[in-house]
Amino acid sequence: MALHIVIDARRIRDFGIGTYIRSLVHALSAIDSTNQYTLVSASGDVRTLAGLPENFRSAIYRRSDSAWLDHVAFPFYLRGLSPDLVHIPVNQVPLMMIRPYVVTIHDMASLLFGEERSNLRMQLHRFRFRRGLERARRVIAVSEATKRDVENMFAIPAERICRVYNAPDPGFLSSGAPSGSEEQLRILERYQIDYPFLLYAGNIRRHKNIPRLIEAFAVVRDKLTSHPKYKDLRLVIIGDTISQYPAVRQAVIKSRVEQTVRFLGFVPFDTLRCFYEYASGFVFPSRYEGFGLPPLEAMACGTPVVTSNVSSLPEVVGDAAVLVNPENVFDIARGISDVLLDEALREKLIRRGREQAARFSWERTAREVLEIYREAAES
Repeated sequence: MALHIVIDARRIRDFGIGTYIRSLVHALSAIDSTNQYTLVSASGDVRTLAGLPENFRSAIYRRSDSAWLDHVAFPFYLRGLSPDLVHIPVNQVPLMMIRPYVVTIHDMASLLFGEERSNLRMQLHRFRFRRGLERARRVIAVSEATKRDVENMFAIPAERICRVYNAPDPGFLSSGAPSGSEEQLRILERYQIDYPFLLYAGNIRRHKNIPRLIEAFAVVRDKLTSHPKYKDLRLVIIGDTISQYPAVRQAVIKSRVEQTVRFLGFVPFDTLRCFYEYASGFVFPSRYEGFGLPPLEAMACGTPVVTSNVSSLPEVVGDAAVLVNPENVFDIARGISDVLLDEALREKLIRRGREQAARFSWERTAREVLEIYREAAES
């Protein structure tokens, strides 16, 4: 029997979760012509969802999921769509959410690193998080590490939690503009990149550990001041703007690397891919990740990766990256130096990285999610 599945797509243009929603929707559209899908989003997002088959349609909802009224208004709106099942692909579920629904948990960072919230706000946040998980027909966790976090923190029965891996955007795995093409050279020229650089891509919230990355970069740069290839090494950070993160700004000033660290904010996909391909190394020393997609994206582009030996990251990168202790600046610096200076290691990491990234696919993810939809609707 065909199901009517509603997917909350309001965050489709976000940096990480947006990739998840876009990739999952397009992968589902390629394998499922039986069920009917309604994608709920803002009016400006309809173009992002264009080109889907006839069993996919868009529905416009104008209120943000961060508004308190959304706890009542969004469930009321969903009831009018008469779904058999709703998929909430973000951690936060409205308090009055209609059932049955499944929820994807990407990480628990807001609970583990939420010191900026007041005590009362954190209690409310934890209550909402727990309620969303307890009432869900199924919980999709994006890694074994996240699955364990959900079990340990909220005692959700293991049989209701399904581990379904994310995957890199297919655009990173397909052949794009060839390296050194006119298009890529134009991108580098636009950003005035004419030097070797290390790359970080992602947001720069506290658990991402950017101050230690900057300090480790300063250590490496001091060691390479006379190196023929890396004496003008820079660090390029793509993602959030620095203005709301004073600790990051202080790390730049304290390490005296103001002239060699660049914050570019968010960039278009083709630009991001170009930066991945031209980076001398991708460094991702996060203290906590629910999955950790950027290292896989870098691997898919043939860039050697240095990342943390904690949470989900070893699970995701396997033996295709240099693992470091994210709490130790000198260990991060050691990993960066190894990737830059050991040619045999670089070649091995590039080869293994491409193989590791190819193990994850959105088609497989979509098939597993579709099976969860069927189980959740039937049960």
